[in-house]
Amino acid sequence: MVNLDKYSSIFIANWKLNGNYSFLKDYYQKLNVNSDNCTIICSPSIYLKSLKGNNENLFCGAQDVSSYKEGAYTGELSASMLRDNNIDFCLVGHSERRQYFAETNNYVNIKSLNLIEENIIPVICIGETLQQKEKKRTEEILSTQIKESIPNLANHQNALIAYEPVWAIGTGLTPTLDEINQVHELIKNFDTKFRNFKVLYGGSVKSSNSKEINDLNHVDGCLIGGASLNVDEFNIIIS
Repeated sequence: MVNLDKYSSIFIANWKLNGNYSFLKDYYQKLNVNSDNCTIICSPSIYLKSLKGNNENLFCGAQDVSSYKEGAYTGELSASMLRDNNIDFCLVGHSERRQYFAETNNYVNIKSLNLIEENIIPVICIGETLQQKEKKRTEEILSTQIKESIPNLANHQNALIAYEPVWAIGTGLTPTLDEINQVHELIKNFDTKFRNFKVLYGGSVKSSNSKEINDLNHVDGCLIGGASLNVDEFNIIIS
């Protein structure tokens, strides 16, 4: 399992449902990783075998995993299959999975546990909707997601948390820097268990705001969606 403690910041590119072999080849030719940071590329599952890592500061990641370990579940990919393909990280509970595929906290918990048991680090995504934020339910929603989504076996060495306010994903909207820092501090103080967890921020991260966000005291890196599809912009973010 990757040693998370050795990195000052962690940056994850989530390509979502984008990319092809030509895109992938061009991307890696231009990608410039920073030796002090951990950079993870999460591609659609069909390209996982073609991702490149160096086991130092560049790693391969999946966007999802099955909650099942094996069996008659056509189309699913298990955690052990990801391990066979040299995958070191995997997103779980992304807001798009929760929204479009009805993933529950319980499913996220099971998936995360399966990954940890295969020495793959789950990136456990949490976040509130705009309606929940406006009703001042952010703390309540995040607390529930953390308690129900993160398995007991998880710790700061085998799991990551990514805070993604749902209302900021792909909208161009972002919380203020103070809001981001306060929520990350809140997450780390829900329980002493989470105090040493690395917590990443995701939600309309781009080269123009990534440095300010990543420099916040309680932010340990960024989960980047749309901006990660432009390798030149992603290079600026991870530099």
